[in-house]
Amino acid sequence: MTLDEKFMYRCLQLAKKGEGFAKPNPMVGAVIVHNGQIIGEGYHRQFGEAHAEVNAVNSVKDPSLLSSSTMYVSLEPCAHHGKTPPCAELVIEKKIPKVVIAVSDPNPKVSGKGLEMMRNAGVDVTAGILQQEAEELNRAFFVNQLYNRPYVILKWAQSADGFIDHKRSSAEEKAPAQISNELTHSIVHKFRTQVQGIMVGTNTALLDNPKLNVRKWFGNNPARIVIDRDAKIPSNAAIFNDDANVIVFTQSDYPIKKNNVKPIVINFNEDTNIQILKHLYAERIFSVIVEGGARLLSTFIEKNIWDEAYVEISEKKLISGVEAPKISMDNAIIKKYLDSAQHHLKNKITQNFL
Repeated sequence: MTLDEKFMYRCLQLAKKGEGFAKPNPMVGAVIVHNGQIIGEGYHRQFGEAHAEVNAVNSVKDPSLLSSSTMYVSLEPCAHHGKTPPCAELVIEKKIPKVVIAVSDPNPKVSGKGLEMMRNAGVDVTAGILQQEAEELNRAFFVNQLYNRPYVILKWAQSADGFIDHKRSSAEEKAPAQISNELTHSIVHKFRTQVQGIMVGTNTALLDNPKLNVRKWFGNNPARIVIDRDAKIPSNAAIFNDDANVIVFTQSDYPIKKNNVKPIVINFNEDTNIQILKHLYAERIFSVIVEGGARLLSTFIEKNIWDEAYVEISEKKLISGVEAPKISMDNAIIKKYLDSAQHHLKNKITQNFL
């Protein structure tokens, strides 16, 4: 491992600390090195707050060393005014002579402009150190910028014999099948903190009456997204409580009028998945977990509009019930959690999206 790679690995470690809090911004880490020693570190802690480069510069105890130091950063410093000033300007202002980055920013507002600004000011810029690892860290951000849609994660739990639930016609008829265990329940809640939206179909909302919030992990509640074409979900459903905002996709005027409920009318005679993703992106929902039911999950699989999937397969058997969605388990990363195995999949469409 080269020295540049060593310091870039540290950038990626720092960047990861912003997971769940930097969204929808990318996770970014920065390190400042003087004579082979780290003198400053920072990462993007929270959306809307200081970027990694600013935090790294502010952590340096002796600012006079900046003019003879190298900054390592896992993503190209920004060159535009957003919620914070351009980081490329900060590098120039502080007279940092050399900058090493992992990957260029795919955001059209940046996309090489930060590199150009620094080089024009005489900064020695090197790019492409641990590029693949940096791209993988911010898969969701790259998909957002390249395809103008949310990053789509599918999640479900199924029994050893391939069912996700009992067959039920009403919430009162029978309780949902308990397939996940306590550990995997907590992991699901961790996933929820890392996205901006969590989506279910009408039947899941009616039969399970889910809260769709974060209870078993520290973090923010994502927006709740539900499809309710014919306004079947009652106003007292748990999904409409005040824990988080709700987006409802429907076909006409929606009867539930609450400040945290936003109905969006779509045409159910056309491709609903594409319409939903387009509207969510416009609502600045840049990442979404689809948690059920089987029919909704299957539509994303059949149309190949997904980026990651987490499929929990339990040792439990249901004998009969609602069949789980069909998805190829090729190249899955498998982790064992008590009596369940979690299969983590990445769609080939975005596995090498650059």
